[in-house]
Amino acid sequence: MRKLKRDDEVIVITGKDKGKRGSISRLVGSDRVIVAGVNMVKRHTKPNPNAGQAGGIIEKEASLHISNVAIFNPETSKADRVAIQVAEDGAKKRVFKSNGSDLD
Repeated sequence: MRKLKRDDEVIVITGKDKGKRGSISRLVGSDRVIVAGVNMVKRHTKPNPNAGQAGGIIEKEASLHISNVAIFNPETSKADRVAIQVAEDGAKKRVFKSNGSDLD
């Protein structure tokens, strides 16, 4: 079970976008995430008339290393860590480490 999943609200804890919040839009591999509206880069693209794509400079989100983001806890309005609790019947669930409230 992963500690961070798609559509989780995260906050950037280091780098040029420190303090920005957004939701995880995509997981890239095992150690990188793409957060909506964070780490925007400019990409110069050539036009492709076969695909109907115009050329120019487009802005898109680049990936961040998973260690540079932390889950956002709405109860404390701060970054938090995630723990995985295993119930007696073997069911797993994610909880916040600071207050133990359920994440899912």
